[in-house]
Amino acid sequence: MKVGDILRKKTPRVVTVRMNETVGVAAQLMRASNISALVVKDVVRTEGNTAAGMFTERDVVRAIAEHGAAGVNLKVSQLISVQRLVSCSSDDSLEHARHLMNVHHIRHLPVIDDFALAGVVSMRDVSAAFDEAGGVAPKSAA
Repeated sequence: MKVGDILRKKTPRVVTVRMNETVGVAAQLMRASNISALVVKDVVRTEGNTAAGMFTERDVVRAIAEHGAAGVNLKVSQLISVQRLVSCSSDDSLEHARHLMNVHHIRHLPVIDDFALAGVVSMRDVSAAFDEAGGVAPKSAA
């Protein structure tokens, strides 16, 4: 099974937040959408609107733990990792997605096809796909 097989079963809407928004705004977006991670978008002159990172509940907790109530006023850009974004493509296998999540200690993986954000898969999505296949690596439908 491929990452794209999971995306086809999910709602196509991906909730994003801009780098210059506050932690408070990001937390409200996560709560309103009942999700635990947002894709952080940035406008880059040469590339347009691009995924720059992930902002998670863990980042909200870190902001408040380190800065108290003032943490909600920090910019998302102050908390996300500026390292290369870890992502996969729709054509990648679930084994590859699971490997990336394990190696990088992440639970949400943006899916980028042809430089455009196609969706996000979570560890829960990948685990459910493996469970449906009886605990073995699911075969691709292609």
